[in-house]
Amino acid sequence: QVQLVESGGGLVQAGGSLRLSCAASGRTFSSYAMGWFRQAPGKEREFVAGISWSAGSTRYADSVKGRFTSSRDNAKNTVYLQMNNLKPEDTAVYYCAATRYKYPSRTPGDYDYWGQGTQVTVSS
Repeated sequence: QVQLVESGGGLVQAGGSLRLSCAASGRTFSSYAMGWFRQAPGKEREFVAGISWSAGSTRYADSVKGRFTSSRDNAKNTVYLQMNNLKPEDTAVYYCAATRYKYPSRTPGDYDYWGQGTQVTVSS
């Protein structure tokens, strides 16, 4: 069992930065690949970024490539999403998720555990 708690969301102006954190409980955290998803009102949940269990591999949605960076610290049971040059279209609730696969999937259904989400609002 893995429990995930996100933090770091908030209100920021366009062009600004935020760093989201996702703290995990459970001794097997390091064996899970982690993903970040977001969901805006009226839209489906979409993949944003992911990182493999060893942090040796990352993947990003085209819409955030070059602006967002995913990292993890397995000693601290924490995964991060650094978001730079934020745009109003990045506004959404952001979720972290854990999958038993070693590499992050873009498909929400492949994830076993989810956090409660944190709101990110980017003003123009």
